[in-house]
Amino acid sequence: MAAVLFDFSGTLFRVESTESWLRAVLAEAALTLPEPELTGTARALEAAGALPGGASPRRVPADLAGVWAVRDESAELHRTAYTGLSRRVPLPDPDLYDALYERHMSPDAWSPYPDAAEVLRGLRERGVPVGVVSNIGWDLRPVFRAHGLDAYVDAYVLSYEHGVQKPDPRLFSVACDALGAAPQEVLMVGDSRSADGGAAALGCRVHFVDHLPAAQRPDGLRPVLDLVGPPGRPVQPR
Repeated sequence: MAAVLFDFSGTLFRVESTESWLRAVLAEAALTLPEPELTGTARALEAAGALPGGASPRRVPADLAGVWAVRDESAELHRTAYTGLSRRVPLPDPDLYDALYERHMSPDAWSPYPDAAEVLRGLRERGVPVGVVSNIGWDLRPVFRAHGLDAYVDAYVLSYEHGVQKPDPRLFSVACDALGAAPQEVLMVGDSRSADGGAAALGCRVHFVDHLPAAQRPDGLRPVLDLVGPPGRPVQPR
């Protein structure tokens, strides 16, 4: 492989739990809820799919279906879609809906998978450039910087910056061009067969990981190094 592309959420990083998300925002606002009400509200937010990077909505409301389908094509659409879902759940202060959205963009809301640094460092040692290709509505670069992983990323290709979202092959094409690699020499690593699998249409090889909490997936990325090959030895075509 001449280059490797990674998805962000569920692949290199995992967002905090919905309950942790809600607790952090309530604490910042100096608000409290009785414990049963707090946990119930967190469950309702999770069922609504209100946390970007968390569980998918059990049902997308009809009035949000149109924006939901293209939510990653701009920052405005992304915010509208997710705050629209969170507003389905009663909260003690209307300002909390925007506060929840702001919280999920904080580096504190994200944790790298345990083997992310090791794998990214291994690719750097092999001289293999790395790109991050994400369906997202905000700038994730500060998350990588805060967790010490930005130095291993050569290019970020974010859907909202290009007005196109995965699985559209055009987004993967932008990433391949940014790394100076032909698609046939590129490995795409992601957790979504429907979104990340779109790279195959361009000719990329695709490897999937499980979208699990970070503690439950300690070494899901390590096979990437085997696919690329050890330092100093050319990888034979498969």
